[in-house]
Amino acid sequence: MTENLNPTNVENYLIKNPEFLKSYLSKHGAPDITHKDGSHSEPSSPEIKIKRLPNFTSGRGNSITTSIFKKYVEGNLERIKKTSKDRNQLLSMSEDEVFMELIRDIATELDVNVLCHKILKNVSILTRSDRGSLFLVRGSKGNRYLVSKLFDVTEVSTISESLHTEETEIKVPFGKGIAGFVAESKDTVNIKDAYEDPRFNKDVDLKTGYRTHSILCMPILNYEGEVIGVAQIINKVTGNHEFTKQDEDVFRKYLIFCGIGITNAQLFELSVQEYKRNQLLLNLARGIFEEQTSLERLIQKVMLDSQDMLKCERCTVYLTEESMSKGGKNLTGMFAKILKKQFYKLLALAVHQDPHPEEDSNVQAKAKPTSTKDVLFSMAFDLYAKDGGNIRVPSAAEVAKSRNAEIARHVVLKGTPLNVSEIQIDAMFGKIRGFEDDGFKTKNMLCMPIFNNEKKIIGVTLLVNKLNGVPFNENDANIIEAFSIFTGLGIHNCQMYENACRLMAKQTVALEVLSYHATAQQEETDKLMASEFPPGKDIGLYTFEFNDIPLDELETVKCTITMFQEANLLAEFKIPLEVMCRWTLSVKKNYRPVTYHNWRHAFNVTQTMFTILYTGGLIKKFEGLEVLGLLVACLCHDLDHRGTNNAFQVKVASPLAMLYSTSVMEHHHFDHCIMILNSEGNNIFQSLSPAQYRNIIKMLEHAILSTDLALYFKKRGDFQKLVQEGETEYIEPYKKDLLKAMMMTACDVAAITKPWEIQEKVAQLVANEFFEQGDKERTELGETPMAMMDREKKDELPKMQVGFIDAICLPIYKMFAEMNQSLRPLYDGVMDNKKHWQELAEVHERKTTGKINGT
Repeated sequence: MTENLNPTNVENYLIKNPEFLKSYLSKHGAPDITHKDGSHSEPSSPEIKIKRLPNFTSGRGNSITTSIFKKYVEGNLERIKKTSKDRNQLLSMSEDEVFMELIRDIATELDVNVLCHKILKNVSILTRSDRGSLFLVRGSKGNRYLVSKLFDVTEVSTISESLHTEETEIKVPFGKGIAGFVAESKDTVNIKDAYEDPRFNKDVDLKTGYRTHSILCMPILNYEGEVIGVAQIINKVTGNHEFTKQDEDVFRKYLIFCGIGITNAQLFELSVQEYKRNQLLLNLARGIFEEQTSLERLIQKVMLDSQDMLKCERCTVYLTEESMSKGGKNLTGMFAKILKKQFYKLLALAVHQDPHPEEDSNVQAKAKPTSTKDVLFSMAFDLYAKDGGNIRVPSAAEVAKSRNAEIARHVVLKGTPLNVSEIQIDAMFGKIRGFEDDGFKTKNMLCMPIFNNEKKIIGVTLLVNKLNGVPFNENDANIIEAFSIFTGLGIHNCQMYENACRLMAKQTVALEVLSYHATAQQEETDKLMASEFPPGKDIGLYTFEFNDIPLDELETVKCTITMFQEANLLAEFKIPLEVMCRWTLSVKKNYRPVTYHNWRHAFNVTQTMFTILYTGGLIKKFEGLEVLGLLVACLCHDLDHRGTNNAFQVKVASPLAMLYSTSVMEHHHFDHCIMILNSEGNNIFQSLSPAQYRNIIKMLEHAILSTDLALYFKKRGDFQKLVQEGETEYIEPYKKDLLKAMMMTACDVAAITKPWEIQEKVAQLVANEFFEQGDKERTELGETPMAMMDREKKDELPKMQVGFIDAICLPIYKMFAEMNQSLRPLYDGVMDNKKHWQELAEVHERKTTGKINGT
């Protein structure tokens, strides 16, 4: 039967019996032709199934490399154990096989010492040399030298036997000896008899008892053609003991790969070192912001966190007197300086003294030191590696006598880093053998100045004696520079924190002093409480024509109490009369004696609000808490006004302008209002519930900020639309807030609605205050003020008043008159005053025209 089996017969059978094929594949089919659903591909299908490629775009694409790197950094990388080829195996391999083996070693070996040791062993076998050595280049470009990395590598030597550490390495200057010559010239040297070459140092043979005959020495170059090392093999053990041209070719080919391996391994080692350094610096950065309450604790924390990076027997940080100065003299930045200046000014004004900072007269610019005697260290921190990380703070006497401190003073004087060895210490600083009084011997040191944000030296970091006993190198300098930078940042951050705390304490003291002097005294309060408060109707508080000019200061305060009493606010919100009297007197006291925006202006604005509510009939639209908020807002809306507007505050970069980005003065008025309410015995809201208190504070802020004309212009259109639509209820929160905002503006500029004899006097007060600001702009800022503030254009006041009425006043009072006829007197008053100002403007125009025409 088997003789009938052939491809054609099998194919025909399968075509005629497809079920057999499916059954067979289900039992014996390979996985790569099986679908996910368990079915199988038809043999007749033309499709070619391609295995799905792995997704290389995922974030785990470099996970293997990252894992290897982390294991290497943590010291957990398991080396692949490879059996080294012996002499017979290596010699039996072809040249291509030898170099493929070398390439695999380079690709898998990250340790340059292991790699180079294997290369030298293989070269010794292939060239039949007795031993070989590897030197690597060290030092800066101007001072390069060779150090022995692997010495006397033989076929049977181990890496531990051949490897030289920093303590045992041999240094060979460029140009000295055979290796130094090759490093400098980049030439290959093949010496048949070493003793006949003057460059050969016979002392090495004398010490070791070894007899050197032939030497083959070659440079190791990187991809840029720079020498990175020198390799040499000694004493060919076969033939006439001389290295041949073929030996040179083998050696040269190996060294090309050796250069690649050294470069890659060094780059990898640098990346590991940089990674460790960056991790340590990140920890330092965290420490800087974790500890900022004490400069001493900060320095100690930074030093302890840096032990692994510094790797020296002793680390000392010296701080100059300037870095530890107290009293806020180290405040940096315009904001802090202005705050400090304002603190003394406000404090002096509060106690009626000359407003000059107490420190300014005593502080003199410190001269730059001219000798080390001028450099004084206020504190030092000593970290000893042998003490397990204990930090000692030497006394001032110990610092003064310390020889190391003298070198640190030299660094402060010069302002540059200093890297010295014991020989240099003798040469530069006299016959100092490096012994401190505590018996510590200084062999070498590295000094780095610590700078603050103003590029001034505030300290010195001093490292003494590397743990491996060799001098500090360029890498050490880079590390200590980073350490010093972070130390400087930490000191600066800590100082700023301390200064901020000190400034806050000063502010607290200032507020206490200001609160005491700005709060009405008890005898004033008692006197006011004992007074009789006149009925509002008897003195015209309910009229739009009210005139405060005949009243004295005390009478205006009594009238204020009357308004709150007759609005039933004291009874409804349980405000004690004593608290009400003290608060009113305190508010009056916190208005500056400026020309217009003073207590009387605030009183008149409050009276207008009172009249609008009760005579104008708007009281029906508000609850009692809202009425209280509106009257308090009117009385406080210009607290501590300086007689200048927001634009001026911004121009002169005042502290207020730095605190508030918009509505500068209005925000200050509100904050001052809250300050008075928080002063002892002045909280007229003391009986309110928490919810009521939150609501009224929110109302106060909204109402006071609404007096900013910039906000008035933004909101006026919305209010006008409501009036045109016939809105009368103003129940919705947005509509009611809009009504309150417009009421605040209407009250703020209500002087324009008063009878002409009052309006004329008030307008002159406003103009005089504007002119005073214009004078400041002209003299202090060197600017020409705008027309309404230019004293030289005072004769144009009538014309400017007409413009003010048309642009600001008429629209608001017209809308109120349309909304409620009871508010018509405001509109009529402004129209009447416009007529008077228009007449004066025409008179001035005729006079001006007549002068021009010569009549």
